[in-house]
Amino acid sequence: MRLQLLLDLCMDPGVSSAQRHVLTYMEDAVCQLLENKEDISQYGIARFFTEYFNSVCQGTHILFREFSFIQATPHNRASFLRAFWRCFRTVGKNGDLLTMKEYHCLLQLLCPDFPLELTQKAARIVLMDDAMDCLMSFSDFLFAFQIQFYYSEFLESVAAIYQDLLSGKNPNTVIVPTSSSGQHRQRPALGEASMLEGVEASLFYQCLENLCDRHKYSCPPPALVKEVLSNVQRLTFYGFLVALSKHHGINQALGALPDKGDLMHDPAMDEELERLLAQVPGLVNSVTASSEASCLPSRTPPRVGSPWRPLHHARKVDAESDGSTEETDESET
Repeated sequence: MRLQLLLDLCMDPGVSSAQRHVLTYMEDAVCQLLENKEDISQYGIARFFTEYFNSVCQGTHILFREFSFIQATPHNRASFLRAFWRCFRTVGKNGDLLTMKEYHCLLQLLCPDFPLELTQKAARIVLMDDAMDCLMSFSDFLFAFQIQFYYSEFLESVAAIYQDLLSGKNPNTVIVPTSSSGQHRQRPALGEASMLEGVEASLFYQCLENLCDRHKYSCPPPALVKEVLSNVQRLTFYGFLVALSKHHGINQALGALPDKGDLMHDPAMDEELERLLAQVPGLVNSVTASSEASCLPSRTPPRVGSPWRPLHHARKVDAESDGSTEETDESET
């Protein structure tokens, strides 16, 4: 009966992608049970398994875990993307622009061993030919990171196909990487002439269509890939990645992040933060302050520290900005 309860939790519609990875979660739960058996014995094994699989359903099971676990299943990857957005959306809400290294520091707050290479690849989608120390908006980095992180193995195969097309090889001879460590390999070097010239979009799509049919990892819906490539005659590899990152349908199909227009809105998280802040002793709640307070001299409200705030040279962008990576001058106070 207890086993059935665990399976029912795994098969919850909210975590449909986890249905194909029940054993992954069962093995992880048993490992955690053995590592913490003394503490768990105090409140029972059944309660531990129930809480563990509830966390899987809610997507909180990936917090502060090792990278090998975070990237182990599509549900884990989507949960990590959602957690990153919810934890650090204030960066975008405030209009801060950060560097690649600073975004990597934020990722490491949730996953201490998160590989720098993945962050660099996501930043390259945004920056293209710009230097890697240029500033990026939160929304630009987040949607590029979503594509690079969730589809990392697929993109490794796409890079190999693109390089073969540039060199005139038969795409049918391309060997698709099958190792789970594919995200740690370097992409083929793409010369400046190749980057400018690109490949024929229709031929590129034929190769990607075949790749999607036989790829064992997650890949974008072929119909949406076709839609992206049908609008151009030729394109570069990074041009393709930029188009994927900005495609509304691909973001919806992945289901981890809201639309760009709703990226800064998370009512559930805002409500939870307000509840937590209300419990902080001495914290003045300006919303519930009496009308008499408006007659008093204004004073600076207390500031609540956060682990990522010391990022030193974050800039501000205008509230109506579309999230470009151009720096803006701060007004002197």
